[in-house]
Amino acid sequence: MDINKNTVKQVTISDAQAGQRIDNFLLKHLKGVPKSHIYRLLRSGQVRINSGRKKPHYKLQSGDTMRVPPVHTTENSNYKIPEGVLNQLNDAIIFENDDIIAINKPSGIAVHKGSGLHFGIIEAFRQSNPEQTIELVHRLDRETSGCLMLAKNRQILATLHELLRHEKTVHIEKTYIALLDGYWQHDEKTIDIGIRKIKRSGEHIMQTDDAGDRAISHFEPLEIFETHTATPCSLMKITIETGRTHQIRVHAQHCGFPIVGDSKYGNKKTNQQFRERGLKRLFLHAKKLYLPLADPITINAPISDDLALLLTKLRNTEQ
Repeated sequence: MDINKNTVKQVTISDAQAGQRIDNFLLKHLKGVPKSHIYRLLRSGQVRINSGRKKPHYKLQSGDTMRVPPVHTTENSNYKIPEGVLNQLNDAIIFENDDIIAINKPSGIAVHKGSGLHFGIIEAFRQSNPEQTIELVHRLDRETSGCLMLAKNRQILATLHELLRHEKTVHIEKTYIALLDGYWQHDEKTIDIGIRKIKRSGEHIMQTDDAGDRAISHFEPLEIFETHTATPCSLMKITIETGRTHQIRVHAQHCGFPIVGDSKYGNKKTNQQFRERGLKRLFLHAKKLYLPLADPITINAPISDDLALLLTKLRNTEQ
């Protein structure tokens, strides 16, 4: 259902739509309308539920009546995603059942449109499956590859979101691998420090801050490369209990070992050296997801050929 953006609309929330946050509902159904404008409509009271104002986090109830005002967008909401991209993402599916789709996300593709992008992975799957409810369960940075989950119904989405909360004793386990710049001289190490957004030189970045949103990452060395022909680097297994924006990248930088290939938080000289060795991207890969459902599910995503080739080169250099 797309809401007509040119007239005032009264929308009655169905049982299937109940449980969604009002901001997420509007983002989905007012396609092409910037997120900032949707939040402005909520703050100003132009969007109302049962004639009253609601906060963006309000969860819709079955039978609610929503007033949606006319809105304007200059974006093309009918953008057709190229067949090649749809085929690439379909080939990237590594697990599917009646509730979940999991893909081995390619590096370089965003999970959703925005900031000048016509489409992302969620839009691609919705275009391929127009009759199917499909929602993002979580997110990965555009340059990060690996396990990405999509939900096929609201019930499993709510269940998985509950399992993503780090305060829970039982939660989804997320395992990454990353190549860090430098010789890791610790054993296992846990970073438990908050992260907040700042603006620097006109660009929004994240940085560690005790007063920021709590973020917990566990670093474990897998392989150390110390050669005479390249900067020493460390292949790491990283598990995270929280999912803050850029969490692993910021925590790695905080340790003094930024991720190789990270253009935002990494070392320019090191990144250039590894570009010359064939690495054209951030070396961060979401390797595994463990879902503690009634029937537990483990999803593994193999690393891409370019990352595997670089590791082979590093191992050969060590010999």
